Amino acid sequence: MTAPRAPGDAGVRWRLAVIGLLGIGVAAAVYVAGRLHQPDYSFSLFGTDPVPPKSLLATIVLGLAALQVLLALWMYRKLPLAGRLPRPVPVTHRVTGFALFALTVPIAVHCLIAYGVQLTSARVAVHSIAGCFFYGAFTAKVLLVHSRRLPGWALPAAGGTLAIIVGVLWYTSALWYYNGYQLPHL
Repeated sequence: MTAPRAPGDAGVRWRLAVIGLLGIGVAAAVYVAGRLHQPDYSFSLFGTDPVPPKSLLATIVLGLAALQVLLALWMYRKLPLAGRLPRPVPVTHRVTGFALFALTVPIAVHCLIAYGVQLTSARVAVHSIAGCFFYGAFTAKVLLVHSRRLPGWALPAAGGTLAIIVGVLWYTSALWYYNGYQLPHL
């Protein structure tokens, strides 16, 4: 025997589906644009060697993503020993989220114009596809933040997904650079 459905279940599922489809649509649009774009290897927002400054920005983004996760855990009262939530925590979470996103834009613009979406090796393919998914997941998270009456798990799932994607992007780019242009063996 199953429990009766709540009156708004269909509406909630519909909103989640629309948000998910919009996120996938953004990721697909970035992917298609990157595949159709003719790479311009001479383009750089970062000087003659763009990899070191992009790696630094990516590392800052990774640190901000870790801070975002900690602040979110605190806001959801899932951070052990954190105590009462001070008023500045939600504002700090929003500000660091905006900074994180803003720092990704010059990196993404350079990657998209200089390289496009490439599938030439496993590292490059994972990095390219993760970059597309980042902007789709970000779109979904922003829509979830501004949606009401959605399940409590939706926003943390979107935020966690974003943090994981940032980690994958950092691993396949900045760590690759810091490790002598090779991925470390796990």
